[in-house]
Amino acid sequence: MAMVNEWLIYMLVIILAGTLSLFLCLYVQIKIKDGPGVKPYIYMTLFSTIFIFSYAFELSSSELEQILFWVRIQYLFMPFIPAFILLMCVEYAGHKIKPWITYCLFILPITTIFMHNTNNLHQLYYTSAELRSDAPFPVLSLQYGPWFYVHSIFVLLCVVMGVIILIMKMRRSLFRFRMQLLTMTVGLLMPILGNYFYLNDLSPHGIDLGPVSMSASFLLHAAAIISFQMFNVGPIARDTVFESMKDGVMVLNQNEVIVDFNRAMGDVLSSLSQQVIGKPIKKVLRNHPELFNMIEQEAEGDIQLVVGVKKSYFHIRFTPVWNKTELLGKIITFVDVSERVHIQQRLEQLASTDGLTNLFNRTSFITQAEAAFSAADQNHDAISVIMFDIDYFKAVNDTYGHGAGDAVLTTTAKTAKNTLRPGDVIGRYGGEEFVICLPHTSQEEARDLAEKIRITIADSIIHLDGNSINVTSSFGVSSALLREGDHSHSLHSLMKEADMALYEAKRNGRNYVQAYSEAVEMM
Repeated sequence: MAMVNEWLIYMLVIILAGTLSLFLCLYVQIKIKDGPGVKPYIYMTLFSTIFIFSYAFELSSSELEQILFWVRIQYLFMPFIPAFILLMCVEYAGHKIKPWITYCLFILPITTIFMHNTNNLHQLYYTSAELRSDAPFPVLSLQYGPWFYVHSIFVLLCVVMGVIILIMKMRRSLFRFRMQLLTMTVGLLMPILGNYFYLNDLSPHGIDLGPVSMSASFLLHAAAIISFQMFNVGPIARDTVFESMKDGVMVLNQNEVIVDFNRAMGDVLSSLSQQVIGKPIKKVLRNHPELFNMIEQEAEGDIQLVVGVKKSYFHIRFTPVWNKTELLGKIITFVDVSERVHIQQRLEQLASTDGLTNLFNRTSFITQAEAAFSAADQNHDAISVIMFDIDYFKAVNDTYGHGAGDAVLTTTAKTAKNTLRPGDVIGRYGGEEFVICLPHTSQEEARDLAEKIRITIADSIIHLDGNSINVTSSFGVSSALLREGDHSHSLHSLMKEADMALYEAKRNGRNYVQAYSEAVEMM
């Protein structure tokens, strides 16, 4: 009676395994037929179903010939199962393998089927097959040949490689995907554990625990597929979409803790690594206070960051993540807008710069100088303006041509600009006339600077088309000390005074620096 009960328990467990395998095969085929890794899994469960029920028939047979018949049926399907396991893991992880590699993967299972069915000719798979004498019911006892161990190594390698692929995928997956991978991984290892006991003669009465352990294995598969939605596009979408995005993406939970980021985000901020997952964003961005303030205030806009050794510009956007009415966190997207910013800067430069001399044009000079004047007014500081032009410039054009005139303008502008200090503003006011705004500068300092520019221009010789061209310039200087409550001065008035002084410099023979205050005394 005990013998019958024990046999019945084994049979029930094996039938349960086969039923679960068939159910999962049909469930996946109907519900998730287009998911990643589904097709290999369908074949794996289908072949496992046939293998398991064949083993049930083997265990219910009483004669050696009947048992060997069902063993041959098993070996028409069982050798392919590890290959389908590996393919399932590869596809589920989002990897692609070339067709010829897939074909090569099935060479050894096909060879195993051939070796098993021709074993009577060479004894390379089994050296002997007989019934165990110590078992309470008919159980096959086999002595294995060399090819059996070749096939066993193939099975082990396929499963181990598949498990490694899933574990590697588990490291970068979110919790739900990790649970999918974990339950599937443990399920794949269960038959290996059962075969270990069987091959080392540790199983009760020599029962093959591989099919028996598949009950637990497919229970875990069912948990992974139904409860944790295995084979949905989640992990694959993360790699093919999230990881492949050109834009950097960072995910924070409601407590401002980093829960995920993609590869592009790691390129944007070199401080990001797997170790920052689970850490507060404030701690991770302690060396980027401006960026942290933007994220904390959710202030969408552009920011300049150093990526490697290059300065790049990113537009930051924020997207809240809701679960019905509960805020779960937010997604921060870093869009590289460096090209757009550079084009914008170039357009602004072209719009504000004189095309010939590369100085500010008249409009942009006024804008920059007004800002400098306002700062000086607030700080009750001194400010000066210099107006100068090239003496007898029309004669240069008439004598040497407009190309020579352009060369003279370019050289004069470059000479003046190179003489100035940081913070000084220079522009082309029109024709051959230039204007300079000098913050924090008294009349005496402005006059000395103008004299330096005048001498440098006078000493310069321009060589063009075999001609040596030498020009001089005349300067007018005006200055003001902007006291509190004194609104008698403006940028416009200073420029007007400098222009009047320039006129006096020309009356004094040109190639001369004239201060407005001195010109007034002479009038």
